[in-house]
Amino acid sequence: MRTINSGNSLILKGTPVSSDSKLLDDVKQHLCTCSAGLKLTPDMEAFLKMPMRELYVSLPIHMDDGSIKVFKGFRVQYNEALGPTKGGIRFHPDETMETIRALAALMTWKCALHKLPLGGAKGGVVCSPKELSHRELERLSRAYIRGVYQIIGPDRDIPAPDMYTNPQIMAWMMDEYSKLAGKNVFGAITGKPTSLGGSAGRFDATAKGGLYAIREAAKEQGMELKDATVAVQGFGNVGYHAAYLAKKLFGCKVVAISDSKGGIYAENGLDPEDVSGYKHSAGSVLDYPGTENITNKELLELDVDILIPAALENVITKENAEKVRPKILAEMANGPTIREAEEILRSNGIHIIPDILCNGGGVIVSYFEMVQNESSIQWEEEEIESRLEKKMKEAYHSVYDFAAKNNVGMRQAAYTLAVGRVVEAMQLRGWI
Repeated sequence: MRTINSGNSLILKGTPVSSDSKLLDDVKQHLCTCSAGLKLTPDMEAFLKMPMRELYVSLPIHMDDGSIKVFKGFRVQYNEALGPTKGGIRFHPDETMETIRALAALMTWKCALHKLPLGGAKGGVVCSPKELSHRELERLSRAYIRGVYQIIGPDRDIPAPDMYTNPQIMAWMMDEYSKLAGKNVFGAITGKPTSLGGSAGRFDATAKGGLYAIREAAKEQGMELKDATVAVQGFGNVGYHAAYLAKKLFGCKVVAISDSKGGIYAENGLDPEDVSGYKHSAGSVLDYPGTENITNKELLELDVDILIPAALENVITKENAEKVRPKILAEMANGPTIREAEEILRSNGIHIIPDILCNGGGVIVSYFEMVQNESSIQWEEEEIESRLEKKMKEAYHSVYDFAAKNNVGMRQAAYTLAVGRVVEAMQLRGWI
């Protein structure tokens, strides 16, 4: 193993993975399920289970009260066989390197599955954004870019927004990268405001892509989407747009919504826009007029046609899987279903749209943003939506057809297709 020290940064190349989180362990196991079909040797499999590069950074920040606080940051570049790596940056108080590794791996397979010329990466900072002032958040965002500058860039690794980061944070990060580069480099970051080279349609891309996948799944399952009941766990950017678009695009009846504090249920349906406005003023969806308060656990177990986990990982477990009974489970969050739970869900006839397929819309439109930045053009939103819809439709049916032909689950089919593309690139490049 080689290490490179640079200021307050430490790059670990070929770092062994230890203390695996449950999510990372499941990602590795899903990779193993497609190993036999792809005829992977033990050495090849070991290579695919290890990130190619990791970076730890310490970020000393001057706080508004005059003190200095040091934050911990990460960047993992998992595999770059298909192209420069791509992945979001999360600001979360409970962030860990193990989770970042797992998410970087998921991004690798996600990009491959959707046939993007990109590898997978992910970054994070251990912090609580809600406790930081506007100026402190800006200082932290810029410090993170200074910490990871040596390994990112339009042709190397392109960050994007993720949990608790947003277009404004991406704007600060792009500006800081440009200052360090001595020129404007809009393509160094995606998810930016449109006035700074961001793409139309990026803000709701993950949810909209997931809804396109749900539409295709409903066709295959013979389900009528108009008035189909929907429950959405998580009411951040993805969860809100999933609920809003399910109602707007397809006429679904959104009967339950939750956030980190709990959820609400209304048999006759909810207006996601009104609920969002209420949450903005009240701080939570709880106690929304005319609804029944429920827990996040109870939301997952509701009798609905479509369940959309759009929050954190590992929420559907072997303990609650028997009670989770939608017709379609659309994973807009990363890793919401643990491997043991999936076996129970499949045995109960639930159609699962796996995360690397269902939530690919965000990285697809981020890639479109990269193309627009490189070409110095901006596509109209209608063109973005048309291209996104085509990508999601093609990916869904490639996975569905493979699963049906080989009598395997949707997740195993998705992983086999994705890993196969990465392996082919590694072989052609002479890595293996």
